[in-house]
Amino acid sequence: MTGAETEDTPDDSAPEALKTPDRLRRRASRLLSQLSTRSDKLIAEGLAAQADARKWHYAVLASLQDYGPGSQATLSERTGIYRSDMVGVLNELAERDLVERAPDPDDRRRNIITISARGRRRLHRLDKVLDDLHDELLAPLDPAERDQFVQLLTRLLDHHTRAP
Repeated sequence: MTGAETEDTPDDSAPEALKTPDRLRRRASRLLSQLSTRSDKLIAEGLAAQADARKWHYAVLASLQDYGPGSQATLSERTGIYRSDMVGVLNELAERDLVERAPDPDDRRRNIITISARGRRRLHRLDKVLDDLHDELLAPLDPAERDQFVQLLTRLLDHHTRAP
């Protein structure tokens, strides 16, 4: 950028494919969508490369650690993972000895899932990997801006997910 240009001023020397109309650059919905896409890619690739993990592994382990054992249906509700996908995620975690399945004493047709000691150690490692990836994602923001950004996103999400 030259001194006469600002971040909000389109660069007329940029190739047509790289020009974004100002009215699009100012739409929060578009910015959130594009940031979400880039964030998902960064997190997915980072977890895979650095920890041989997926974001759903982290979600299930975090849920089990923070809220305790649960059924597949309960874990699906806690994490937002579709019930049909939860079985596959739990199979992957069980194959790695990160979770344990046991029949529910109150309903033998369902299993109760518990995080294992190995799963707790793995979650601690994933926390560190995600901390580093979030540092990369939020690199342009100072710590106070990062906190404010997360607070604002949380407020928006809470507002739009609140039951009527």
